[in-house]
Amino acid sequence: MARRALILIEGTRVNGPLYVKAAQRLGLHPITLSVDPARYDYHAPERIEAIRVDTDNLDALIHECSQLRATYEIAGITAAEEEVYATVGQLCRHFDLPGPNPESVERCCDKFVQRQLLAEGGVPIPAFRVATTATEVESFAAEIGLPVILKPAVGSGSSGVRLCHNVDELAEHMSYLLSGNYIWRSSPRILVEEFAQGPHYSAEIMGSEVIGIAAIDWGRPPHFVARECTYPALLTDDEHRLIIDASLSCLRALGLGWGPTNIEFRWTKRGPVVIEVNPRLAGGTVPHLVQLAYGVDLVTEHIRLVIGDKCDLRRRHLHIAAARKLIPDRDGFLDRIDGGNRAAAISGVAEVKLYVEPKTPIVRTGDYRDCIGHVMAASTSRAQTKKILQRALDLISWSITPFSSLGEQEQITPRPPPAEVALGKR
Repeated sequence: MARRALILIEGTRVNGPLYVKAAQRLGLHPITLSVDPARYDYHAPERIEAIRVDTDNLDALIHECSQLRATYEIAGITAAEEEVYATVGQLCRHFDLPGPNPESVERCCDKFVQRQLLAEGGVPIPAFRVATTATEVESFAAEIGLPVILKPAVGSGSSGVRLCHNVDELAEHMSYLLSGNYIWRSSPRILVEEFAQGPHYSAEIMGSEVIGIAAIDWGRPPHFVARECTYPALLTDDEHRLIIDASLSCLRALGLGWGPTNIEFRWTKRGPVVIEVNPRLAGGTVPHLVQLAYGVDLVTEHIRLVIGDKCDLRRRHLHIAAARKLIPDRDGFLDRIDGGNRAAAISGVAEVKLYVEPKTPIVRTGDYRDCIGHVMAASTSRAQTKKILQRALDLISWSITPFSSLGEQEQITPRPPPAEVALGKR
């Protein structure tokens, strides 16, 4: 009998290894197809099979999967990365395997189209316009009213997203987005959006079931880099119900409802306002936090869906799980970062990971790449989890020497997502 394989299209720094290990636990042979397999450092230690292929070329992927079928039984095809998730849906459709609706994913990944569909479905969203020129940005910002958020119509990880309080900040960010400094994944289109103010929440969904709702604490404006995430969010029964109702309305409006979905909200005077719908499993610390809080392994259950098995979303317990990101406050060369091992040894600390090593140049970009590590803790008490997390954070310190000149900084490109250095408990 041929060995059962799970095909992974590309990967991610954090979720990629989780999919590999979950596949192995389920008795599957994970195979990654990537335009550059070498960028996934978790392949070599685990001796994971990886094949170089143009993942933007559907025909090339179909050909490679067809070749693999001569050796393996392809049990399923999936991805941890949003950029290729629509392609995953097309591959699943071609090989008659369970998977997401590629048209729904594509519509959802275009933030302007997503907002149009949500508005048509009666889902509360911020006021928005789409612009292709600086003149249009200025006009739409005046129409909506400052402050506004400018963001690329296609993108993820808060890349290129900024809150603009006045015309000077608006002009500065327009220049960045339209002058060639920002790398566009599609033709340049800027979403001009009302700044919905209020507490931020995030819902994790599998199929049409809301698994958990987190409270998100963002760093200081004008950028949006998540600083802390806590499951479950402290909500009243009515608030919880309204967020669930809004989540299900999003799924209906966008034609989603298979596999994982992540939805972000702001709680405003109007109640929950949808900021963004992501047709995929959230990255970073979220899968681990959900497992710590509820005992539900979203990655494993997603793979079960992918291979045609029934997933088990029953909650095993209810704990308070929180993660804090380590975010530097300046650019320069990292002289040292220490205390991670001592922090990981604290009872209740679930994980400490450092993404960088000394001598690494730090160039902040105002998105997910600014994080240099994280600490995760869990307990049965909200106050206790907060206390454990702070004790661990107090043990971690680092120092950064500023660049000696502007020229030195300009010669250094922002670092790509690096490998983590895992510490202590796993």
